[in-house]
Amino acid sequence: MNEKMSNATNALNWFEISVADINRAKTFYENIFQIEMYMMEMHGQKMAMFPADDKTGKVGGAIAESDMHTPSDKGALIYLNANPNLQIVLDKVESAGGKVAMPKTAIGGNGFMAFIHDTEGNVVGLHSNE
Repeated sequence: MNEKMSNATNALNWFEISVADINRAKTFYENIFQIEMYMMEMHGQKMAMFPADDKTGKVGGAIAESDMHTPSDKGALIYLNANPNLQIVLDKVESAGGKVAMPKTAIGGNGFMAFIHDTEGNVVGLHSNE
């Protein structure tokens, strides 16, 4: 294992699929996967969660509707693991050629998140517990 990633159990922490109509998209994903997604709203965004089991370490995700989420043929938004504290990663973004799009933001009991633009123009989410 790469020593630089040794503090991370998964490179990917979370994913979000941007949607224009949360109810329509929820029905679609529930039908094609034969699952039940639960709804929640936080920080001005509506989300429907894919089933996940935190005890197994499997990555979870959601469909999301908000001003930040614009459906695109470019794909889903992923959140990379920036534990133990994503500010350490954010502090390196600009010197590495990227840009911070949204600074470290608390998301209640779920830790912290931020958005960056990488050197290729991709928007990438970061997540950490601290």
